[in-house]
Amino acid sequence: MGLTASNKEITKTSIKCNETFNVRLSLTAAPDIVSNPTDIVLILDRSGSMAGSPLANLKQGAKKFIDIIDEATDGTQDGQIGSGSKIGIVSFADTAVQNTQLITSVADLKTAVDSLTAGGATNHEDAFTKALALFDMTSTNAKVMVMFTDGLTTAGGNPVPVTVQAKAQGVIIYCIGLSGNGGIDVQALNEWSSDPDSAYVAITPDDTELEDLFEDLANNITKPGATNIIVTDVISDCFKITAISAPSKGTATLINPNTVRWGIDDLGVTQSEGATFEFTVQHNGVCTGTTLVNESITYADDEGNTATFPNPSIEIDCSNVIIEPCPEPIDVSINGCEDSIEFDLGDIGLEPLGHIFQFDVTLNDVCPNKRVALAILLDEVDCNDEEHTRGMKTITIPALTGTTCQSVTLRCIKFVLPGDLDTEGSCAFCNTKKFKVRLIANYIDFSFKCCNLTI
Repeated sequence: MGLTASNKEITKTSIKCNETFNVRLSLTAAPDIVSNPTDIVLILDRSGSMAGSPLANLKQGAKKFIDIIDEATDGTQDGQIGSGSKIGIVSFADTAVQNTQLITSVADLKTAVDSLTAGGATNHEDAFTKALALFDMTSTNAKVMVMFTDGLTTAGGNPVPVTVQAKAQGVIIYCIGLSGNGGIDVQALNEWSSDPDSAYVAITPDDTELEDLFEDLANNITKPGATNIIVTDVISDCFKITAISAPSKGTATLINPNTVRWGIDDLGVTQSEGATFEFTVQHNGVCTGTTLVNESITYADDEGNTATFPNPSIEIDCSNVIIEPCPEPIDVSINGCEDSIEFDLGDIGLEPLGHIFQFDVTLNDVCPNKRVALAILLDEVDCNDEEHTRGMKTITIPALTGTTCQSVTLRCIKFVLPGDLDTEGSCAFCNTKKFKVRLIANYIDFSFKCCNLTI
């Protein structure tokens, strides 16, 4: 079947400045349908919400799926599913109907698809039950269900027990969801599908994409398992990769702070198989608002399979970031006809060449309506491990609004250290400078509120 599914998802929808989240990649592959005969049941939603273009596009997608399987099993679209594979059609609304048994006639399968009309509620439990009943559990054929639905369960019982039974009997379950017709229960689709659910679930808000979804799935089902897989994921410059976990299969390598590579020797060569890989990403403080996670992601294997990964976005809130202001610039202008200009920039004292330190710090769990005082002490350590004060800054953090405690990030806190410290009686300072930084933070107010008195 080749590569049958690919996905990329993130573990959070929103973060604060400089926080972390995890990225999870998943792949699924299965053996070639010619060497691994497969019984496939298409479970098609014909409830009332499918009326119009959704049902028309569903029919086109299902028939394209049948044609691809027809050609893949015997090398030509001759109207017969070959190599021992079969397809069956189940449709559902208030109840489900076995529109065909598991058969090989392409004409009969397409006639069953074309006969579907929209109307009624949505009974997923009966749909899975009728589909499971089509399989001959004594057969050695691989068994696949492809569930398509555009809505919530509104009739019948809970489908989960039926899907659990089917998966326990070796049935692979894919779920295709159309979210534009009143919404679907994504969590339910994940629960019904095979694991990892991220690799067996595809969702689109646009019914015009249904034909492409069915075509991609059929193309992947007809290919052999994948070998020598290489996935290269490059994340946006707004983030950096801080840790990688061991993949469930294969190995992962951190190429640079923005690039990770996942390699798998073989996947789904002897049986349907899934693999996942997860890594941790940290916001670097540059971007805010709705931000795309990916710069690019590529997939390659020896069989020429193709993989499409979504590009998730995350909401970044940097509202509680305080940046120490830089010195005010002096404006200078020159007229277009002037070749030179003289300008008095005022007086400034020069110090011996030294060092500039810049610090960022995050205070966690700062409660609202209380100002915070922060002191930063910078000491230099000489060769005798004696400390000498080099600088101190105090900063007042304004009271936060809101109802919950939040993290506050202070950025660009600068210390200018001119020249080397002259410590009479101590050893000369080493070429490698050593410093110690101490932070003291505490609330100024029990409850801060501006005074309304007029004097």
